[in-house]
Amino acid sequence: MKALVCNTPNALDIAEVPAPELPAGWVPVDVHRVGICGTDFHIYGGRQPYLSYPRIMGHEVSGCVAADYRGTDFRPGELVLANPYIACGTCHACRAQKPNCCENIQVIGVHRDGAMAERFTMPPENLIRAKGLTADQAAMVEFLAIGRHAVARTRIIPDAKTLIVGGGPIGLACALFARIDGGDVTVVDISDDKLAILRDGFGFKTLNTGTIDTSDLTSGFEHVFDATGNIHAMNAGLKYVAHGGTYTLVSVVKEELVFADPEFHKRETTLLSSRNALADDFRFVIDAIRDGKINTDRIGTHRTTLDGAVIDLPKWANDRDSVIKAIIEIR
Repeated sequence: MKALVCNTPNALDIAEVPAPELPAGWVPVDVHRVGICGTDFHIYGGRQPYLSYPRIMGHEVSGCVAADYRGTDFRPGELVLANPYIACGTCHACRAQKPNCCENIQVIGVHRDGAMAERFTMPPENLIRAKGLTADQAAMVEFLAIGRHAVARTRIIPDAKTLIVGGGPIGLACALFARIDGGDVTVVDISDDKLAILRDGFGFKTLNTGTIDTSDLTSGFEHVFDATGNIHAMNAGLKYVAHGGTYTLVSVVKEELVFADPEFHKRETTLLSSRNALADDFRFVIDAIRDGKINTDRIGTHRTTLDGAVIDLPKWANDRDSVIKAIIEIR
């Protein structure tokens, strides 16, 4: 089959590769759409901490169950989306019903080859029927579920002042679900282009931290989320947290997280990390899209093909201010 392969950092190629293995009971899926996310940009740039090369990227995926599927869990031709986190089922986290942070987790497109190809395979429990969604919408569910999981872990207080640091796709996902849960949401970034999209396209209050005096924001928000992927921003975000508030880290970076203990302690801060998502988060997102609470037409801003991604993905990696969600159309 044809696949987009990241051979080394900053090196993409279209290659003919063997069709993926099909372990007993697994489901072959013909790919229709793959979303490009921050993880993929980080893999391309050599900044993803959990990866070895070469790698077929892609974990935000929708497709149809292949015609040659002989199992009984799905019907051939049925539109599905992937929960891309393959958990071991036996570790402490799995036994605690937290497969999203399984000790032996295998995320497609990261720990193992993913879906930027003509076909991928998954265990049936990792596929979700996409009834009522388009192929585009189904490919957006996973990244939105990341934001939903972060918000669900945080437990937003109704009307609480809520700050999202970072206006990229995950920041947007956090903002959308924090608002659905009743938060009074403000998004900050250093890009006027990103902030204009969030303000004009989605109705969020926005602030550019590159042009305002951030002392006005100090200790003002009951809930603060970091979705920047920038260690300096992650280390600095504590200053925005109100006393008694929460600080939720959605970003993953290679560097060390460092806080001044007096600042952390005097606030009695609740510090949360948020990794991946759970099945309930996927269901919540699907229902929100079906109910019209999430406008996916505004989210999908860029589009390419598998061949075109060789040029477009590097271009978008270097100019992400206008890209909310780029989608690779394969079928």
